[in-house]
Amino acid sequence: MKVGLVSPYDYGRPGGVGEHVRHLAAELRRQGMEVRILAPSAGGREKAIDGVIPLGRPIPIPANGSVARISLSFHLSRKIREILEAERFDIVHLHEPLMPALPVTVLRTNAAGVNVGTFHAYARQNLGYYYGRPLLRRLFRRLDSCIAVSEPAKTFVSRYFPADYTVIPNGIDPGVFNPSVPPAPGIVRPTRQTILFLGRLEERKGLGTLLEAYSLLRQVRADCQLVVVGNGPLRRGYERRVEEEGIPDVKFCGFIPEADKASYFTAADIYCAPNTGKESFGVILLEAMASGRPVVATAIDGFRQVISDRVEGLLTPPGDEAQMAAALARLLDDRALRQQMGERGRQAAEGYAWPLVADRVLSVYESALRARSQPEVRSFVQPSAASVR
Repeated sequence: MKVGLVSPYDYGRPGGVGEHVRHLAAELRRQGMEVRILAPSAGGREKAIDGVIPLGRPIPIPANGSVARISLSFHLSRKIREILEAERFDIVHLHEPLMPALPVTVLRTNAAGVNVGTFHAYARQNLGYYYGRPLLRRLFRRLDSCIAVSEPAKTFVSRYFPADYTVIPNGIDPGVFNPSVPPAPGIVRPTRQTILFLGRLEERKGLGTLLEAYSLLRQVRADCQLVVVGNGPLRRGYERRVEEEGIPDVKFCGFIPEADKASYFTAADIYCAPNTGKESFGVILLEAMASGRPVVATAIDGFRQVISDRVEGLLTPPGDEAQMAAALARLLDDRALRQQMGERGRQAAEGYAWPLVADRVLSVYESALRARSQPEVRSFVQPSAASVR
């Protein structure tokens, strides 16, 4: 089988969808598939390594409380048509298939091919979906099968485009994320237990809440430190806040390569995810769990898909620094509980290994191919009469 994976996001920048595409491609190839990745790319250096066909130059666009680096070029039709004719994919798998400009252009151009769409996003609303439904509905009908990465993502997209969605989560690699990975150098301190934050420094990731919770902790104890890994537009503000308020033992590590992430998890005693919302899935939680670390996270819909309160970790209300501080203190005080939750998390994370996830994706591919050969069963994408309110 020959598969074309299409991503709207800059393939050269770290991001959840890009990592999903990268790992899915690797696992499909391991199982004998021939895979190409079509994505915007600022440099095009990834082509030789990952089989990437760069299409369009990405530019930063504010979206869903973050910044999406996508291509807005709608003049790619001729090049895409040439690529589709040359590659002759059995399946074109579009991630966020209704996003501009690359996925929608591929979907419009590949009308005769077999198309599968995976929807990753979750939000309260999407004005583009709402106002663009008349045009997007015609494109949506070209999808032979639909996947959502979680129940929240399914509920969100179904409001605008009702269909029969298969929920297939993001995957992780337990060979990369596991308790045996040597800890990152310079992090472990014998007199401090380490709380780790890892993520982009923007509002919806919630570091402000964690800083306040950690500050409350440090008013009554001196046996912990906070390690912040990641970069983003709010970094200088957070660093200034730590300095001005005199919050002790906070280490900002900045951006780290994807290959180094696992070592930061094993350097930590607790992983904390204080996100405020708009997360469709908690893949970062799974990586921490696979590393054998207990989790303190906010009880948002996307996180509740992968973690159960008081099983693999502790869940707290979004934005509630007092309850987050109490949850962190409980784990800091109880080594046995940390170990118990860490082991439960490691076992749960094994169910999200990429070979298992890829097998489920391949089942959808096979269903899509059968549906295209038997048009009478290809009715799941027909819109219902439900209205979007």
